[in-house]
Amino acid sequence: MRMTYAARTWWEDRALPRLVDVALSDVTSRPWREAVCGPVSGRVLEIGFGSGRNLEYYPETVTEVIAVEPADLAWERAADRVATFGRPVRRIGLDGASLALPDASVDVVVSTWTMCTIPDLDSAVREMHRTLRPGGSVRYVEHVRSHHPRVRRVQERLQPFWRSVAGGCHLARDIAGMLETAGFVVTPLYPEGPRRPSSPARLELVPFEAGVAVPGGHLAE
Repeated sequence: MRMTYAARTWWEDRALPRLVDVALSDVTSRPWREAVCGPVSGRVLEIGFGSGRNLEYYPETVTEVIAVEPADLAWERAADRVATFGRPVRRIGLDGASLALPDASVDVVVSTWTMCTIPDLDSAVREMHRTLRPGGSVRYVEHVRSHHPRVRRVQERLQPFWRSVAGGCHLARDIAGMLETAGFVVTPLYPEGPRRPSSPARLELVPFEAGVAVPGGHLAE
């Protein structure tokens, strides 16, 4: 049965958020979060808010964060970070595929290690496109499909098991391709510094990929 956010299990809602929080600790994720979150400003829509780890990376130019988060435990674990953020943070729903927001109402969409898990990603990407203001962008980091055929075959073999234990996560989604199909132009984004923890061009089972996606006709900054 296809997982939906309306039919989440105890594992998905109470246990998995703790494991994800550990797996994407600051040691692992810091360079990527800095690259994705550091240059943003204005009203931010964050798809997959989790425990609020991105908040410390947002600059003072961010005026509000609108959070979409399906797991109640993750939102509970974010309470201290939300309290110290100093600007409004509000949770608007569970599912990025249907957003209770007007058209052209946010300046930037941020998604970190979330689009791999959204059941109806095509609809979610269309919602991102709909809610962005002119000149806005989607900034993301994900684990993605490997560029290497042998690694990709391993990803495909592991997918049924991985999906069952990882809350519906897809090991090998082509995130950039799905964004481009929805009318975005995607520019690759890389973390700064000598250490790059991952690259799709390397022989890794779970390669990371970051990018900036803008609606066609606009240039990414």
